[in-house]
Amino acid sequence: MTTEGATRHGGGAGAGAGIAAGGSGVSTGAGIAAGGGSGVAAGGGVAGARSEGAGGAAPGGGLDALDHGILKVLHRDPRAPFAEVAAAVGAHERTVARRLERMTADGRVAFVAALIPEYQYEGVTAEIAVRCAPGRVHEVALTLAALDETRSVEIATGALDVFVELQAAGHDALLTLVDTVIGRLDGVVDIHSAVVLRLLLTASDWAPYDDEPTDVRRRAIEGTALPEPPVVDELDRRLVELLRRDARMSTTRLARELSVGETTARRRLARLTASHVLHLRLHADPAVLGYPVEARFRLGVPHRELDPAIRLLAREPALRHLVVTSGGTSLLGYSSHRDTRDFQEFTARVFARLEGVTSTETALLMRTYKRAGFAAVHG
Repeated sequence: MTTEGATRHGGGAGAGAGIAAGGSGVSTGAGIAAGGGSGVAAGGGVAGARSEGAGGAAPGGGLDALDHGILKVLHRDPRAPFAEVAAAVGAHERTVARRLERMTADGRVAFVAALIPEYQYEGVTAEIAVRCAPGRVHEVALTLAALDETRSVEIATGALDVFVELQAAGHDALLTLVDTVIGRLDGVVDIHSAVVLRLLLTASDWAPYDDEPTDVRRRAIEGTALPEPPVVDELDRRLVELLRRDARMSTTRLARELSVGETTARRRLARLTASHVLHLRLHADPAVLGYPVEARFRLGVPHRELDPAIRLLAREPALRHLVVTSGGTSLLGYSSHRDTRDFQEFTARVFARLEGVTSTETALLMRTYKRAGFAAVHG
């Protein structure tokens, strides 16, 4: 079984098989492995640089101002032609193409295209905490990361738990996964599962380069519902599969691959892009963008206080994932920070303003084994 989309880290499949150069004739190829980053601060603008020598990569494999300038443009529009990106950052098209090729080739950046099943009311998404015997956490995490159904796998401070987000076809399939597959793994001593009841924010709504919230985040802040999802047919799914392979594939080629007219391909793409069911985005680990401290938190919030808590949390730019789950702790969230002091200030300031919270549990992520459907390489 494979999943169509991953929400916590922004997509279920990387569109890195060949990143079209927006008319320059250059293409890049890369998948992405989840894992650490450079910890370089995410810069804003970029000084004009017409050659690699004028804006070379930062020492130690980090990203420099030109890299961040390129990512800023592509974060807003992953399919922006290289000519448009080059004009925005004041660099030559070939320089932009080489920079992007380097960042995708070494796994720091990828393009993600995925239909989000939660927004289409398809299947069951579950958050699983897998308690492990001492000395078995790493082995169990590697095994879980290898499963097609898992979308993210990570270890955080606290108990010896491996935290997993997975997608199942239904409740029977979820039970089989939890009991027959995960429950029989050597080293597993206990399992706690919670079903995602409401998806509020995803990594696509975390915008370190932008001050303006996404439409999804804005609606969460305002407490307004998302519009009904568009009907997705087989042609749409084939289109998304092509974008999964190459998010920057030209409309002309998309039409040719789909055996439809270019106007039809352009219209289908525009409809899906405008909706919240398709996540087509630039993906990079938060650490790569200068946010190396990642945290998860669970909050027990009574139903009467749930909507106000959601609106308050959604206002926080650091928040990159938020769901309502079944169980005693109704809110599960993830946030990204520049350092531990930033995280401490976030929790002290934000959690203190929440009304009626019955329990709070916070932890820092120590290692990510799978992110956005991509398994990291760990020895």
